[in-house]
Amino acid sequence: MSGRARRRCDEREPVVITGLAAVSPLGSTVDTILDRLFAGVSGVREIEIDPRARTDARFAAPVAEIPRPAEIEPEAFARLDRLEQLCLSPVAGALADSGIDRSPGGPRIGLVLGLGAEQLKVWELDFLAAGTAVFESRRDPTIVQRIAARTGLTGPAVTAAAACASSGYALALARAWIDAGWVDACVAGGCDILSPTSIAAFYNLRALSRRADDPTKASRPFDRDRDGFVMGEGGACFVLERRGAAVARGARLRGELAGVGMSSDGVHMVTPSTDPAQAARAIAAALADAGVSPGDVDYVNAHAAGTPVGDVAEAGAIRLACGAAADAIPVSSTKSMTGHLVSGAAAFEALACLGAIERQAVPPTVNLDEPDPACPLLHVPHVARPHRVAVAASNSFGFGGSNLCLVLRAA
Repeated sequence: MSGRARRRCDEREPVVITGLAAVSPLGSTVDTILDRLFAGVSGVREIEIDPRARTDARFAAPVAEIPRPAEIEPEAFARLDRLEQLCLSPVAGALADSGIDRSPGGPRIGLVLGLGAEQLKVWELDFLAAGTAVFESRRDPTIVQRIAARTGLTGPAVTAAAACASSGYALALARAWIDAGWVDACVAGGCDILSPTSIAAFYNLRALSRRADDPTKASRPFDRDRDGFVMGEGGACFVLERRGAAVARGARLRGELAGVGMSSDGVHMVTPSTDPAQAARAIAAALADAGVSPGDVDYVNAHAAGTPVGDVAEAGAIRLACGAAADAIPVSSTKSMTGHLVSGAAAFEALACLGAIERQAVPPTVNLDEPDPACPLLHVPHVARPHRVAVAASNSFGFGGSNLCLVLRAA
């Protein structure tokens, strides 16, 4: 690590997580989600897809229940489309979990949501409900602006779109706002939904698994028999603030967002680069930003979605960034249980890292029956592994070359 990076991480006041909430295929409370993640439970099942999708895909990981925030009336919540419900629920839940003051004279609280192709999804949901919004010239506020208004947040509110890394970029941007002094605290994360168009698009790209036997066996990251990912929905949100302010108000410290690293390779719109250099650069930058070496990392939550090319590319990036230390770092992919939450994936997998720190264990990669020799990592197949975890890294590599790594550690 360079002296410049060391000075930067030593001088910056730590940004900690004081509130979190999630909505996922494994449940809609943090404890339930973590219980199922560490038990190796799959949320993938057979679903009915609108025939207009014109696809043979039948397996996905849907959200069964979206908790209604206490401050939203049932009728008002029911009128929201599914995407807005999925985003609003964990934002409100994270704020409630943090106990942060939202009064007019309280801290300045911003909001950053990782959400790709928002308008296309809104139009699709409206169209499937026999609406005509796609043909009209309305200029409604964006989802992030509506959620800020509903939750009483008056700080800056924006959306970050970086494909599968979107919600990770949201966390990175939130930390930057706090470091810059633009806000005192920030809600950050992201969510995504299943929709006929998105399922059809990924299926036609041959990115989705073609398996048609057992839905719980379809998502197989790092396995020799993998043939693509399974789509999921949901995500997670977090309240970030400076450690000093959090301690002063007696907040519970759930963890620290210690490091962020980003890079871009831009080799192809959907196919990851076979050269691991730029993805490895994002990992190395995150470790340097956190002031840790590869040997300090106790767990890596891999992006690994189960695509033949992507998993191999990521294994190469981890080994290139971590060197010989990679032989001793447990690696797993929780997408084997949740499917790929797309815009919400990075935030949800950050939650899995916090769970590993809290529970001192590494969640498994289920369905890893025969690890691919082209992915030579210290895998955790089938069952969780008790393990000391103080520092965890989470990779997110989005379509188009948006590479991101987050480092989380115990606060």
